[in-house]
Amino acid sequence: MSETYVECLVKQKQSGLKRFLKVLLIVLAVIFGIAMMIIPFAFILVAAAGVGAYMMHLFTDLEFEYLYLDRELVIDKVMAKTKRKRVGTYSLDKIEILAPIKSYHLDNFRNHNTKAKDYSIGEELKPDRRYVMYYEGGEKVLLSPSEELVKAMRDMSPRKIFND
Repeated sequence: MSETYVECLVKQKQSGLKRFLKVLLIVLAVIFGIAMMIIPFAFILVAAAGVGAYMMHLFTDLEFEYLYLDRELVIDKVMAKTKRKRVGTYSLDKIEILAPIKSYHLDNFRNHNTKAKDYSIGEELKPDRRYVMYYEGGEKVLLSPSEELVKAMRDMSPRKIFND
């Protein structure tokens, strides 16, 4: 049996609000640090703003790694290039369909009430290269795979994977 291995790393775009909150928390930590010279108990505010800024940094600097190995797609979330968390494992046999987000192949799935998980770049580009995957059990997954990844998956399951 031949094994197919494809790896793809995608950086998610930061929203303006999250970027603003991160900068605001850093500025508050600096201001409270300066105020600590006057107010003795301001170190609690410095610590709170510092921890908040660190947490915002972790959750705004996101990358998703898609790893396709022998009929299985594994998605990992990389936070600030320091922490890695597995967010999903999808078997190619249980995928209902994988197609570009504006594909006519998805017309039968548009009215399904499914929970959506976004592991894509988070924005619509011109042309839009995001894909939608409907997985068994009512799960809708948004991805931004490379052409090589789509081709490897399509070679194994040509009736479920479309690239229009």
